[in-house]
Amino acid sequence: MDRLFFHSTEPDDSQPPPIQTILSQPLVLTDRIRLAVSESKIYKLECTDVGKHVDHLTHMLRSTLRFADSSSTPLYERPIRRIFNDVSRTLTRALTLVRKCRHRGIIRRFVSIVSVSDFRKVVNLLDVSIGDMKWLISVFEACGEGERADGGIVLTLPPIASNDPILAWVWSCIASMYVSSVSLKVEAANELCNLARDSDRNKMVILEECGIAPLLKLLKDELVCETQVAGVKALFSIVNDQYRARAVFNEHGVPVIVQAFRNSAMVVQTEVAKLIARMAEQDRVCQEGFARENVIETLVTMLLANVFSDDRGRMSKFLRKSIGSAIEMNKQMEKGLVVSSSLGNKKAVSSSVWPRNKRDSTMDTSQMIVEFNTNCSGALWMLARGNVANCRKITETKGLLCLAKLIEKEKGELQINCLMTVMEITSAAEYNADIRRSAFKTSSHAAKAISDQLLRLINESDNPTIKIPAIKAIGHLARTYPARLVQVISPLVKQLCDMNPDVATESVITLGKFTCPENYLRAEHSKTIVDFEGVPHVLKMLRGNERTQYHALVLLCHLAMHAGKNEQFQHARVLTALEGVDKSVASQYASLKDLVAQAVRYLKMSGY
Repeated sequence: MDRLFFHSTEPDDSQPPPIQTILSQPLVLTDRIRLAVSESKIYKLECTDVGKHVDHLTHMLRSTLRFADSSSTPLYERPIRRIFNDVSRTLTRALTLVRKCRHRGIIRRFVSIVSVSDFRKVVNLLDVSIGDMKWLISVFEACGEGERADGGIVLTLPPIASNDPILAWVWSCIASMYVSSVSLKVEAANELCNLARDSDRNKMVILEECGIAPLLKLLKDELVCETQVAGVKALFSIVNDQYRARAVFNEHGVPVIVQAFRNSAMVVQTEVAKLIARMAEQDRVCQEGFARENVIETLVTMLLANVFSDDRGRMSKFLRKSIGSAIEMNKQMEKGLVVSSSLGNKKAVSSSVWPRNKRDSTMDTSQMIVEFNTNCSGALWMLARGNVANCRKITETKGLLCLAKLIEKEKGELQINCLMTVMEITSAAEYNADIRRSAFKTSSHAAKAISDQLLRLINESDNPTIKIPAIKAIGHLARTYPARLVQVISPLVKQLCDMNPDVATESVITLGKFTCPENYLRAEHSKTIVDFEGVPHVLKMLRGNERTQYHALVLLCHLAMHAGKNEQFQHARVLTALEGVDKSVASQYASLKDLVAQAVRYLKMSGY
């Protein structure tokens, strides 16, 4: 399998011989066997039987060679090499056996190790080879051109794959993708997709039998949407781990996938976006490869095409071009209505059918756009995840403003994908000063739009799946907020008493980032949290699980040390709480133990 990961331009002696050499070798052996049969002196009946089987095999070998020479399309070589190599081994064994029968004499006959059982074994092997060749020819005929084509995938089982039926199925499907028939290509790709969904072993068989290249080739056919969709769905089913995603990358699949995404109809782009997301999720090399092909800019551009429409909701020219299939569907609908009108049904059409069909068409187009945007946003999320360079590229486009608009307008998976993308970008900004200064400066309109939407979700949403990433994103940006923006602190303090413990814990962690020593405005933020009566809520969280206790203690210590004198500390008996804190939690973390001790000393020095 190393061949999938290393591509050398140097000559390699270990490379398999050319296909023409593989095809010609067995025919040379059959000629030698016929000569040896004619020269046999002993076991003449058995040798003649071997010769008849070899003649039958020779006819099939020549038919295969003629097909290969006359074919205008490349051959799928994997089954040819496997079967012809097995045939060559069988013929070599037959030749060795028959040659032992060329000498006469009693002593030679009795001394020879040749026996009737040896001939039976060789004949059985020849029968197996004939069965394999019969299957191979049937595949050629089914996948041929013109009159030779039977027009279907061969589902019979050759002897060579008797112990592994999936292998024969995969061979037949891949071979079918090498032909010119669109319907057969689509059928074959769909079969591979179904096989890949069944098990990871099937995925590996498809990979090992060189099924990636023909699937990628289907994506290049920009004139036929069906083949592109079938190819990309099969690839999506295969690349569900790092190894197989890297295999597609090593087949130079990333440029092909990006090209299909840019130039195809929306129905294809929707599926390709899912493939980009999965490959970026599974393998960092793929993630960076897509970024080098500038797919991030393309994704943002396509999302922008839908977001920034005019007040009357008309689609932009870019988007209208990309949903040609939907527009064509509308035209066909109108054509059908014209036919109905010509049959004397004009009044009924104008009053009932036309409004209904127009409404249904609009709904279908709208659903298509939502699915397209959902997959594009998912791809953007996976490209941004854990990758600072890709996050920077998104901020250098109009990506942040686009994401803010989608978060505002959309619901469900599309909104969540955009929110998770924002969380990844803010996570990169937390530890990268350049991104913080360039993308999230106070005067940035996009940064303000993002912040407003995050706070809106925290205030309005009841879904932890939405609230938690929004809270995390605010925490990542804690060092960018000025002290005057107290409206950022208020909703976070309210979440401390949320019924969902994960939401409350994430709020504590985020507030801790506002008050930590690394935050220049920690004193101002700490006073704001105390003013919003956050201390009692934090004290209650000391009774939570270990993770909640840890972060609540950290926040409480920061507040005690940075908020200055405040009556809330006295009323809430913060000193007593810190002195009586669960020793088991503080003792597990040396830094936390020291922090609690510092906070206790500070409170005592302040007279509490």
